[in-house]
Amino acid sequence: MSARISPAEPKEAPLLAALAGELLQEIMGVIREPVFRVDLEAMEARAAEWLEAGRSWVWLAREPAHDGVIGFVAAYEGHALYAEGPFGVISELFVRPAYRSQRVGEALVRAVRTFGVQRGWTRIEVMTPPLPQFDRTVEFYGKQGFVVTGGRKMKVAL
Repeated sequence: MSARISPAEPKEAPLLAALAGELLQEIMGVIREPVFRVDLEAMEARAAEWLEAGRSWVWLAREPAHDGVIGFVAAYEGHALYAEGPFGVISELFVRPAYRSQRVGEALVRAVRTFGVQRGWTRIEVMTPPLPQFDRTVEFYGKQGFVVTGGRKMKVAL
């Protein structure tokens, strides 16, 4: 499938929140733990605010025949001395199940890569859960040129 990829606009925040909600529900279903609080109204407000302020960038994948949204990728810019300059972080990538294995995710990652080159990013980073249930996710990113660099995601609530 040749999905049409386009930047999201702040007015599309309700759609982005719904897609992110689908992603989070899927993750929690796989790991069987309620690790996310899915508040669509709050997610919508954040998406609109961040897109408007240029703090985050989102690309939508649309099904060409009827223009329905079938996936998205969100990224933001990070800064770290070790990265030798600004770099991109993919915070979310989701393709609706019926459209997986049709190169939609590949097209979304390509949009971030193209944008990153334009912004002068030195790299793009992404975090995947270190669980066997997500081996296909790791394999997908590997096919896109990402390499495992070690580490574990950790957090502390503030």
